[in-house]
Amino acid sequence: MVLSRLIARARRRLDRTAGRFARADDGATAIEFALVAMTFENAVIDIGRQIRTGQVQTSGGTAATFKTAVCNKMNWLGSKCSANLSIDVRTFSDYATSNSSASTIPTSMSWSPGTPGSIVLIRAYYTWPLITPLLQTGLQSASGNRVIYAATAFTNEPYE
Repeated sequence: MVLSRLIARARRRLDRTAGRFARADDGATAIEFALVAMTFENAVIDIGRQIRTGQVQTSGGTAATFKTAVCNKMNWLGSKCSANLSIDVRTFSDYATSNSSASTIPTSMSWSPGTPGSIVLIRAYYTWPLITPLLQTGLQSASGNRVIYAATAFTNEPYE
């Protein structure tokens, strides 16, 4: 008798806990951001290394081929990536100048991967239709769309 009451009480507690878990969406924002932002940032940094080492410059790489390479790293986005991704690659005379430029979305994208020893700033902007309303308030918007931003700055390695 006592055992059956304990089992019944445990089942009710489990049902309540499972119900709360099923209704909870607090972690959805973090999961959505992690899936998109971290993958995006890693793709930009990884493919950006091809500029830093001179692979892009010596092979005649273009903004389009660089963009395709970033999208290939995020292939789970499918055909949406190319249409929603903007890449801006610029060279600067010093890091202070590149840092002051990093915080604003340019009105037109540039492609200047530089030469050996150049200071390069790569900025990538991905327009993402967010599902979670809470996350939308924390991201920049452009033309009514939400933009996820990744950047990397470096000095090109000596290459020939």
